[in-house]
Amino acid sequence: MTTPPDPAVLYPDVAALGSLAEALRAAAAGRLDTAPAASPDADPLLYASVPSTLPHREPLRIRASAHERRWSVRGEEPYQESCLVEGETDDLAQVARAARAWRDGDSLDDIRRAAPFTHLTGRFEVPDLDPVRLVESEWQGMLQEARELEYSWQEQYQALVEAAYAEPALRALYPFTSHWTLRFSSTTRPSLTLGSPCLSARGDGTYGVGTGFITPNLGVFPSAAEAAALAVRHLPTGFGPVTLGRPLKP
Repeated sequence: MTTPPDPAVLYPDVAALGSLAEALRAAAAGRLDTAPAASPDADPLLYASVPSTLPHREPLRIRASAHERRWSVRGEEPYQESCLVEGETDDLAQVARAARAWRDGDSLDDIRRAAPFTHLTGRFEVPDLDPVRLVESEWQGMLQEARELEYSWQEQYQALVEAAYAEPALRALYPFTSHWTLRFSSTTRPSLTLGSPCLSARGDGTYGVGTGFITPNLGVFPSAAEAAALAVRHLPTGFGPVTLGRPLKP
């Protein structure tokens, strides 16, 4: 394994200011001077966080690569810790623009316009934690993820997600994956409720339905639509409507 270079060598401009947080303030040309941006004492050149004025946003996390001059950002919502925006760039000024927009409470679309390197995950913000909206947000994130996958089985997996979304009974449940097997919960994150059938896209081009995420013991079908329809018929009685999952931490 290659030993990473000294961060001060990769980021001499950041080292000259003492921390990534200070470098972000400098790159923001005064727009972050009042924000409590911070870097940890352990790795001040590699990490920083910038809080938002919106209570339904976690602080934007900024991380510098230890192997090349590059920064990544990640913005989450606090209840589920689901990612809303992420991205990588070698332009610190772009990172500062993303941090400003996140801090100022700009919409996700406006953050993307202000800092084009950022990528929206498809999820949208639900400040009031309405379970119905959280379900739809998660579905939108899953649909976008399926469209953007860069694997040989992308088309088959996308067909599976879209077929499940087309079934109203499944669309009303909270979707999640385990080992790329599509599952459904009657509660949102952070505490999911198991018990629904599992849908999988198989390597031979067929689609499986099972009571567990490994064995398609309920059936194997040539089309995703047939698999989704069987999953609906095997939903437990009273599974839903979706309620808010309880936080796992105090």
